[in-house]
Amino acid sequence: MIGKNDQPEVTVVLPCLNEAATVGRCVEKALRSFEASGLRGEVVVSDNGSSDGSQEIAAKAGARLVHAKRRGYGSAYLYGIAEARAPIIVMADSDDTYDLGETPRLVAKVREGYDMVLASRLRGRILPGAMPWLHRYVGNPILTGLLNLLFGLRVSDAHTGMRAFTREAYDRLSLRTTGMEYASEMIVTAAQARLKIAEVPVTYYPRAGQSKLNTWRDGWRHLRYLLLRSPTALFILPGLLMVILGWLPLIALASGPLTVNGFFFDFHYMIVGSALALLGLQALLLGLQGKSYLVARGLDRRDTLIDWFQSHVTLERGLLVGLLLVVIGLGIGLHIVLIWAEHDFANINELRSGLLALTLSVSGTQIMFSSLFLSLLDIQVRE
Repeated sequence: MIGKNDQPEVTVVLPCLNEAATVGRCVEKALRSFEASGLRGEVVVSDNGSSDGSQEIAAKAGARLVHAKRRGYGSAYLYGIAEARAPIIVMADSDDTYDLGETPRLVAKVREGYDMVLASRLRGRILPGAMPWLHRYVGNPILTGLLNLLFGLRVSDAHTGMRAFTREAYDRLSLRTTGMEYASEMIVTAAQARLKIAEVPVTYYPRAGQSKLNTWRDGWRHLRYLLLRSPTALFILPGLLMVILGWLPLIALASGPLTVNGFFFDFHYMIVGSALALLGLQALLLGLQGKSYLVARGLDRRDTLIDWFQSHVTLERGLLVGLLLVVIGLGIGLHIVLIWAEHDFANINELRSGLLALTLSVSGTQIMFSSLFLSLLDIQVRE
């Protein structure tokens, strides 16, 4: 325990929404852990509009109460952490599923030099009834694996609700989300900021009362957030692959059908190729725009791709390249019209040339409009 005027070493922040059955125990466990370890600490309970007396119970147990004006898991943490006075902050749920007696272990790991320490349930012990089978063996491993793949981490439990971090590291993250995806935003942004992250195995206990987690809705919100924060994986790589696969048949079949190992390829594959090339280019351009936006907003770190893109791609160059493709496409189209005129506007078979003209013209138009949009986006970001 510390006095009102003492500077705490650790602040434990607990979000709370109708947790009257457990919030008091959580506060008491955290305070006892301070006494047992000799830490000067405080507990901040960030109430999110409880109507069951949770506020009074938390205050009576020794917590400092703050009121999160906006509803949401992330909002409760944003308000609570803003009120924390210590240089090291520990966040945990107030449903008693995490043992706040483990707080000194996480703090000790932070003091070893790590910016963030995750309390790993999957490397620790999960008691019977604490985590649904679907969460333990499907949802959490898949989402954690995807996060590791997309953002270069090697953690076992990316969605743990108990974490410790320094105030300095937290301020660098500039977190914004107000819902359940706050947990994903924190770890994604920490990875992109290249924070030093460690894990400590913990025991996970069954909660008292009804869980506020909605498996499918909140799982989708986490997945959606991970994908949107990785435009390279969501747009750029699939788009580039589609462009390559689309232009292969367009080029290979432009002069006529081919037979390869007994397989006959004709203009039908050019139609598919044209669609793939156009869809892929659209995805690729969206990805480059999205990544540029995230970097400008400080939500992604600069890399070789974005450095090259921003140094070589300007509005004028984009318009010039797009215009060139449109001119080539229109030139092929004009050539088709001349051939048609030579045949007295009778039916002619110029589908291959037509597909090339269509794909080049539409691709050029896409590039020009995308260049204009990116410049507009850049104006908004600068403002």
